[in-house]
Amino acid sequence: MNQSTPDTRVKRIIVAALAIAVLVVGVACSSSSGKDSTKTASTASSEKKVTLHLAYFPNITHAPGLVGVFRGTFAQDLGPNVTLDTKSFNAGPDEITALLAGDIDIGYTGSGPAVNGYIKSNGALRIIAGATNGGALFVVRPGSGITIGDAQTLKGKKITTPQLGNTQDVALRAYLKANGLSAPKEGGGDVNVIPTSNSDTITLFKQGQIDGAWVPEPYATRLVQEAGGQVYLNERRLWPPNGDFLTAVVIVRTSFLNDHPDIVQNFMKAHVETIQWIEQNPAGAKTVTNTVIANINSSKPLAQAVMDGAWANLKFTYEPLASELRKAADDAYGLGFFDTLPDLSSIYDLTALNNVLQEKARPAVSAQ
Repeated sequence: MNQSTPDTRVKRIIVAALAIAVLVVGVACSSSSGKDSTKTASTASSEKKVTLHLAYFPNITHAPGLVGVFRGTFAQDLGPNVTLDTKSFNAGPDEITALLAGDIDIGYTGSGPAVNGYIKSNGALRIIAGATNGGALFVVRPGSGITIGDAQTLKGKKITTPQLGNTQDVALRAYLKANGLSAPKEGGGDVNVIPTSNSDTITLFKQGQIDGAWVPEPYATRLVQEAGGQVYLNERRLWPPNGDFLTAVVIVRTSFLNDHPDIVQNFMKAHVETIQWIEQNPAGAKTVTNTVIANINSSKPLAQAVMDGAWANLKFTYEPLASELRKAADDAYGLGFFDTLPDLSSIYDLTALNNVLQEKARPAVSAQ
């Protein structure tokens, strides 16, 4: 599904919104003038016409992808010989399937699906940068009999996660296991974990049919503001010392990376510049993200209070957070989602990202 026509409409909406807010600020969008190594790489394939197929979710946690596309940063940095074709997905496994089929070249996706795709494809995918840090909370329903801070009161309760084996699902089951409660992926156990779409979770929560939900933003904030939920736990508390954990990453087909290293590096340049713009223009970034999501979903924009609350729980970063990714994979293995302990020693290829950071005089990042 090529979204060229919707993208054009969205750009007009965004330009108007940003003009009203007086928030358009130019941040480092010009091409680098300098490294000979970059020039050499660029001549490898940029002279040929290439279509870059990019995927993302219409979700706040994929804001770097949404903002980068609709501000035109990717198109500008990729250059005139690269056509950007975008497609939105609503589930990580579907996006990974499209990547492995060659229908998508680069994608923003959850860290869990990225690991699953890497393992199942024997390395046909690589993570080339982080995108989003944090933004997952465990919210419970008042009157459910759950006491905040007392894990034993979760026994016998119905708790939803977005999808079996996804990032939040693994986090919840690992938390329960650490507190002596069973929740096997096959079902049953001390706690009934029910994989449920995020939109359905809000309805079930309001109806009192579930007792809690471990969900990403903005659904956690919506459960609090729209359904009277209480935050049992912000997942950041489980990730000492800084509360950092990966929610979304940038992933690429290994064959595309090998064939077009220059294009991937130019994409990374736009990714880094987009994150810089988001950091420096949070109000404008929220406006762009909210408008774009509403357009893709053909829905109303989120209430400003929801956007503000959800945004406060997120950090947009290109940091790969490699040790945190490995811990999450170890947790998934311990819960039976992998038959053997996954070897993630080659899941990262940070060459393009570190080349860009060197050009911008920023510290290199590590895959360790």
